[in-house]
Amino acid sequence: MKIGVVFPQTEFPSDPIAIRDYAQTVEGLGFSHILAYDHILGANPDRPGGWTGIYTCHDSFQEPLTMFAYMAAVTQKLEFATGVIILPQRQTAVFAKQAATLDILCSGRLRLGVGIGWNPVEFVALNENFHNRGKRIEEQVILLRQLFTQPLVTFTGKWHTIPDAGLNPLPLQHPIPIWFGGDADAVLERMARLGDGWMPRYRRVTDAQPALDKIQQLLEANGRDTKEFGIEFRMPYGNGNPDEWSVILGEWEKAGATHMSIITMGAGFDTLDKQLEALLKFAKMIH
Repeated sequence: MKIGVVFPQTEFPSDPIAIRDYAQTVEGLGFSHILAYDHILGANPDRPGGWTGIYTCHDSFQEPLTMFAYMAAVTQKLEFATGVIILPQRQTAVFAKQAATLDILCSGRLRLGVGIGWNPVEFVALNENFHNRGKRIEEQVILLRQLFTQPLVTFTGKWHTIPDAGLNPLPLQHPIPIWFGGDADAVLERMARLGDGWMPRYRRVTDAQPALDKIQQLLEANGRDTKEFGIEFRMPYGNGNPDEWSVILGEWEKAGATHMSIITMGAGFDTLDKQLEALLKFAKMIH
């Protein structure tokens, strides 16, 4: 199992030196990857009608692809994963160009987690339709795979038309792996057809088991090898109990998880040094 970390977006200073030090320390501690969440805009909680979203305009988010390009320049082997990019908010060809460029800059160490999002405010601001985002993401993923692998693409879909054009340069990976977040039935069916892996929200296997069983059935129904389909769960740091970590890791490993990321957000680490000390403690347990 590859073990990485979730970049503590909302609790981290917007300081390039701190971001550099964090990435280099994560790599030096032996973690395989950094996973970063994605939000372009935060809503004002005092807006008319109120706001009940998880995040607001007061929560800090670095744009993942830009941040990863910076991290790639200051690391040697660290992998990067978006967890998840809200793909239907974005123009597909522009995102394909950005991802292909990043894949080159990080020497093919990129993994794209994608999802449909939950924040209608962002969709309005980005001039995209919140209500058809599930259908559009399917066409986006199909098109991304073609753009990542073919010098020239001719594509006519419901929302995209490409008249014999392509990316140059292509990414190093042909294609860049695309994983899915989410757990609705439609999402599970979609990822079984189109995805390379799943990034579940569930913290414990007992909660995830019905979805895991369904994914396996759907993969088999689509003629896919379940051993080639990845699963990445995220584990909160909690109260820093190695015994609890060991139990949770063992459960997920037995369930077939291929990746995990430790979440230090929400554990009370209000400085960079405290974040890194927590990662050091966890690294000592896993190594």
